[in-house]
Amino acid sequence: MSVKVKNAEKFEFTPENLEWTKTQLAKYPENRKESCVMPFLHRAQEQNNGWVSVPVMEYIADFLDMPYIRVHEVASFYSMYNLKPVGKHVIEVCTTTPCWLRGSDDVVKACKEELGIGFGETTEDGEYTLLEVECAGACVNAPVIAYKEEYYEDLDEDSTRKFIRDLKAGVAVKPGPQNGRFKSCPFGGPTTLKDMAPKNATFGGDE
Repeated sequence: MSVKVKNAEKFEFTPENLEWTKTQLAKYPENRKESCVMPFLHRAQEQNNGWVSVPVMEYIADFLDMPYIRVHEVASFYSMYNLKPVGKHVIEVCTTTPCWLRGSDDVVKACKEELGIGFGETTEDGEYTLLEVECAGACVNAPVIAYKEEYYEDLDEDSTRKFIRDLKAGVAVKPGPQNGRFKSCPFGGPTTLKDMAPKNATFGGDE
């Protein structure tokens, strides 16, 4: 496929990603291929060091026979797409009402102080970007940080500081609740339907 990119900086999918596009396009009728715009943007962002540039949007628009403005409308509407360069490590903090009620202000404070940057900023070494996002959809485990497509939940100021310090030190952090509870179950264990609880679950600790 020959795709004309009008911006000076060129972008095109790798051969592997071009093969992947075929599986996506096969999901829709030929006259509805613009339905692939969101997964295409997501895959292109992964390939393009974590952000969606103008050449990326132009390439996808031409690929899907869409007006450029339509691709830009999608990319600029959803916070999952980054429209400017980001660091190697992107930390997304949910501050919507459930997270705020559960203490996201403390999470934000810890992030800003540990990283030395504010929302929408990247550290001078290009390692970390801090972003504010709308509802992460994990309200039962609020407050929540999203990092590398995993959720780190039930945070407070201390556990957030530990999370960031561990990232900097290269220490693996287990996704999920950071206060020891089992997934989204009541802390300390279930209060009803106890006979249906996983037999090997240690509520308040690891699985």
